[in-house]
Amino acid sequence: MLKAYENEVFFAVLALRCRNFDRCFHHLERAHVLAQRLTARHTRVHLLMLIAGWRRRDFREVTGQVPRLIASVLFSRLWVPPGNTGRSRVGALTKMPFPDDLRHHFS
Repeated sequence: MLKAYENEVFFAVLALRCRNFDRCFHHLERAHVLAQRLTARHTRVHLLMLIAGWRRRDFREVTGQVPRLIASVLFSRLWVPPGNTGRSRVGALTKMPFPDDLRHHFS
């Protein structure tokens, strides 16, 4: 699972550098699903989402990521909604299905 997470973050950062925000968020959402129970990695994903939202000038994303960033530090080990992609457009407590190609990491 950690290798898959690192791959998703690598491609997200690459897309962010290229200002391809849709691709960046695609990879960050997948990294979020993989990292929800791992505090430091979970927090890193939310920080990257905050940065991407800021660079995109998407202030809804920025304002939604601030509380998620704090919550990732406080609650990652206690409870997370399985499959949640971490974006501001998704309810922070909403459970979501795992992407088919990542599902084997959670069986």
